[in-house]
Amino acid sequence: MAGSTFQTNPVDLHRLLDECRRGVIQLPDFQRSWVWDEERIKSLIASVSRAFPVGALMSLDTGGAVNFKPRPIEGAPAQARETNPQSLLLDGQQRMTSLYQVTLRGQVVETITPKRKKVKRWFYIDIRKALDETVEREAAILGLPEDRIERGAFGREKGLDLSAPAGEYEALMFPVAQVFDWDNWQDGFTDHWSDDPEKKMLFRQFKNDVLENFKSYRVPVIALDHHTSKEAVCVVFEKVNTGGKPLDAFELVTAMYAASGHELRKDWLGDGITPGRQQRLAEMLRPAGATSGILAGVGNTDFLQAVSLFHTREKRRAAEAAGKQGKELPAVSGNRQALLDLPLEAYRRYEGQVEQGFVRAAKFLHMLHIYRIFDLPYQSQVVPLAAILADVGEAWEHEANRSKLTQWYWCGVFGELYGSTVETRIAQDFIETPIWLKGGPEPGAVSETIFRADRLKTMRMRLSAAYKGVNALLMKEGAQDFRSGQRFDHTVFFGENVDIHHIFPQDWCKARKIDAKIYDSIINKTPLSFRTNRSIGGAAPSAYLAKLEQGDAETPPIRAANLDGYLASHLVAPGLLRADDFDAFMEDRRKRLLALIEKAMNKPAYAGTEPEEGDEVEPEREEGEAA
Repeated sequence: MAGSTFQTNPVDLHRLLDECRRGVIQLPDFQRSWVWDEERIKSLIASVSRAFPVGALMSLDTGGAVNFKPRPIEGAPAQARETNPQSLLLDGQQRMTSLYQVTLRGQVVETITPKRKKVKRWFYIDIRKALDETVEREAAILGLPEDRIERGAFGREKGLDLSAPAGEYEALMFPVAQVFDWDNWQDGFTDHWSDDPEKKMLFRQFKNDVLENFKSYRVPVIALDHHTSKEAVCVVFEKVNTGGKPLDAFELVTAMYAASGHELRKDWLGDGITPGRQQRLAEMLRPAGATSGILAGVGNTDFLQAVSLFHTREKRRAAEAAGKQGKELPAVSGNRQALLDLPLEAYRRYEGQVEQGFVRAAKFLHMLHIYRIFDLPYQSQVVPLAAILADVGEAWEHEANRSKLTQWYWCGVFGELYGSTVETRIAQDFIETPIWLKGGPEPGAVSETIFRADRLKTMRMRLSAAYKGVNALLMKEGAQDFRSGQRFDHTVFFGENVDIHHIFPQDWCKARKIDAKIYDSIINKTPLSFRTNRSIGGAAPSAYLAKLEQGDAETPPIRAANLDGYLASHLVAPGLLRADDFDAFMEDRRKRLLALIEKAMNKPAYAGTEPEEGDEVEPEREEGEAA
């Protein structure tokens, strides 16, 4: 039966803060530390003192499916840790911690200035200014150092001294630490001004107009009951949390595992001495000259996603063995809900196997001449790649399996399959590809994928997957640098600063008023070293080829036959380039690149009808964009 799993009630501020002090209300352990600066604290005090709203809180009742490790708010007494909390504060930590620190804790507040300098402060309300309607309330809130003495420049001139209650009474400065219990302070104030009825009247007005606002202040609290699902809690942090950076599934899983004594964050980040999984993956096969390895972009949720694929497949197989069918079968998935439902024992069972899968994925990508994260066609495709390699184990090294995996990979790239519906695609490839490697039917990623021949003309975006794919294929097929004749292994790639550059230079094309949509396509681009591209400059191909043949102080002369061989390794017809025949070159190279892609996908491209000039063509898609 459908029904609400939350209710909204106004709760007395004093009660909320007292429950924070006693540990009845605590925080999920993944919540970041208290970080509010002095000026934000003053603004918060000012708002409450005027009975202005400071926003709703959101709490989660404990005892449900979401079992987070709790911790008391910062500054709570030690006894709070021994209390089993009744609820966890999901949204409002910064506000409640700030108010607890300045009102109930009774100790100096350790905070920071807006410039991030650490300071210790006691907070006061200037009674006169607080009652003056012409003065902004924040101007009536004062912060003094630990000794409660205000000093001028360089700490030499001594100003306001509130180090003793008599100084507070004399200066008409009320301590915020006593806004909920002002009787003793009022008694001292009355004695101090016993012969001045005007001052006593001033305090009565202050008490009625300001202090009573603290006492009667109520905060709306959205309370999620213990029936609230893990996914709903995750949505809270992604959409509702007002503390700044939203939390992802990894941090929520971290908190749930912490309740069982497992430090997931340490697995990922290390302990300061032993490197964690993140560093191990980022350093995997890192070539000399590179700042990081090809797996440096793998995130903590990516790793959990791969683990979840194994766990959910295991659950599905168990259901199939039990005779369940159709809708009764659980889905194989790595989506957010699957991550939140990932048991600690399943994580422990598969974590080592999955890490080895990512290690194999790095080796596989290097085999394809993909060395940098920037050149990775799809970051999201690394997850199913690693999961598949983790599943098949050392069998991936067999030539037949490696050939199939390579075909699957390029079908994903040139079919642009990882630009949308990524979670569904990841699960499908993880289910189908290992079966194919064992002699089963082709996965949908291979059998159902096509590449449109006219797509080559529209590949212009450096960030598009297919564009990056063509570049990697050229290097894999043995492309040699025009100047040095070196093949682009990882040593040359990083040592020579290789990137994608124009074959017919931009300046030459612009001078002939060739449309940028034409000359900027991948057809007119190829991997070259930085020095080679610099020597090419903006000259006509015939001119820069002659220059390369002649040589210079840095480069010896190159025989024409050798240079023709270098050009041919890039699928460039030397005669057309030497003749500066741009149109013929573009058509010839388009056909050669198309054949290269067909070879990688092991299937013919779809010829179709090429668009006429001015017709709309399929827009290039980057990772994560809808198809």
